[in-house]
Amino acid sequence: MIADKLYQVHARIAAACRSAARPVESVTLLVVSKTLGADAVRAAVAAGEHRFGENYVQEGVDKIAALADLRSRIEWHLIGPLQSNKTRTVAESFDWVHSVDRLKTAQRLSEQRPAHLPPLQLCLQVNISGEMSKSGLAAAAVVGVAHAVAALPNVRLRGLMAIPEPAADPESQRRPHRALRELFEALNAQGLGLDTLSIGMSADLEAAIAEGATMVRIGSAIFGMRGGAAAPA
Repeated sequence: MIADKLYQVHARIAAACRSAARPVESVTLLVVSKTLGADAVRAAVAAGEHRFGENYVQEGVDKIAALADLRSRIEWHLIGPLQSNKTRTVAESFDWVHSVDRLKTAQRLSEQRPAHLPPLQLCLQVNISGEMSKSGLAAAAVVGVAHAVAALPNVRLRGLMAIPEPAADPESQRRPHRALRELFEALNAQGLGLDTLSIGMSADLEAAIAEGATMVRIGSAIFGMRGGAAAPA
């Protein structure tokens, strides 16, 4: 069942890439495994996946421990909010963090990343739709924070992430993705060398890919709708 859903999602990604005249290998699937047990992740690994996104720090850490035998095959991404009192746990456990929305958070992750691990891969979360209820940097603040984060040791700034306000029609979906891509391109024009645009979820992956997404975060299209207060994926 999970393998069939993954096949369908990869087919959607491939079709969206063809429509956007992009190579399919330019877009990476991040399987959002929040609220699911280790068995579901194990099944997805058996189907060929190895990148998984978690919204909650403790749930993610517990899952990493439960799947310790697969640690070398799984790349763990934190995509949910990160409180300052959880940075050490994240720095010690995860491979990527997509939800950095303050310089202080990046500094703590840099300081707390164990020396024996490779640099922690970071994305800055941008509140691209300007919603009061959403986390993320204001677009105007991104340039200064990005340059400061890029200079930190033990972490590597890879790109930008956003969770745009939901929209029903394709053009409305594309608008915030376009704004994030333009910000991404502006940062690269300043020499930052970013390579990751983490946008697009189950409902809008086509719009995201059309606007340059390099990583789409997909959960419900693979596992079905799930309860909880976290943002959809």
